Amino acid sequence: MGIDLIIFTVLSAVAIASALGVILSKNPVNSVLCMITCFVAIAGHYIMLNAQFLFVVHLIVYTGAIMVLFLFVLMMMNLNADIEPQKRNWLKYAGAISGGALLLVLVAALRDASVPAIQSGNATDIGLIKNLGKTLFTSYVVPFELSSVLFLSAMVGAVVIGKK
Repeated sequence: MGIDLIIFTVLSAVAIASALGVILSKNPVNSVLCMITCFVAIAGHYIMLNAQFLFVVHLIVYTGAIMVLFLFVLMMMNLNADIEPQKRNWLKYAGAISGGALLLVLVAALRDASVPAIQSGNATDIGLIKNLGKTLFTSYVVPFELSSVLFLSAMVGAVVIGKK
């Protein structure tokens, strides 16, 4: 077994175990921490795919910003088990049935799916930040600049609303 396969197997096992921890954890703070671990494992997969930009964006956006926001919201909420209403049994059964139906649909959709072969040659340069920058600033300059103006106006709007 090569080192790449070992790293992939370890990252996949960590991602699956932490995803199960998100679902099965009774404590919401532990669930969010398991989700952070899952996001870091998925970011490791991006590095193995030679997609450095996706790795950095995934770590900054998901693991850094969204999970910290989730933790703040959970810490501010009053999560007493005594006050929390109990779920009805029919709601649990409906969730299990709908999850099983979703699983069946996914299995049926992926059963006949085929994965195209990766062409060798220039395939190692696909996820590099240098190539992404060249593409953004040559072919997609106008949409890139328009999106930056849109984000700037959204930030100005948030500051104006926040001052009121």
